[in-house]
Amino acid sequence: MSKPIISKNCRVRDPDHFSVGPFSIVDDFCYFSTKVAIGKCSHIAAGCTVGGGKARSFVLGDYCSVSSGVRIWCSSDDFVSDIVTIIPECAGKVKENLITGDVKIGNYCAIGANSVIMPKNTLPEGVAVGALTFIPAAFVFKPWSVYAGIPARFIKKRDRKSVLRQAAKIESSIGSSATED
Repeated sequence: MSKPIISKNCRVRDPDHFSVGPFSIVDDFCYFSTKVAIGKCSHIAAGCTVGGGKARSFVLGDYCSVSSGVRIWCSSDDFVSDIVTIIPECAGKVKENLITGDVKIGNYCAIGANSVIMPKNTLPEGVAVGALTFIPAAFVFKPWSVYAGIPARFIKKRDRKSVLRQAAKIESSIGSSATED
């Protein structure tokens, strides 16, 4: 079966801008308040948050995993210079230093449990982020690398050939499964 599985126990604030690719899963108690596009064979585990409002977007590539408790922010308050509260629409633009920017996670990426990714980040193909890692805004990544820590730091190169070989096995089985649907 190629249809994605999306838990009935997750909250999507903008369902018109929420797409999930075939063979992907979004688990219970996830919350999305921005535009979302999830590729094929990807998984967002229970209790994740992707926030940022209707002006921002989050993209998760193919063959990716976002582990439980991950927080991805496409928009964040500046806790030093701005008021940190909900601003009624009638007040207009009040915050002067909002940290905002889309987050894109490339194909074959993995994000470990309880990690935090701040706005303006693009994780290139093959990046893995260890559990409990903090990714500051506009962090610079190298493809096919492992990062971990608070703040994130390069740990080592990731085995590109092995990951792509495994993805090719999945891809070949998807082709035969898709014809059976």
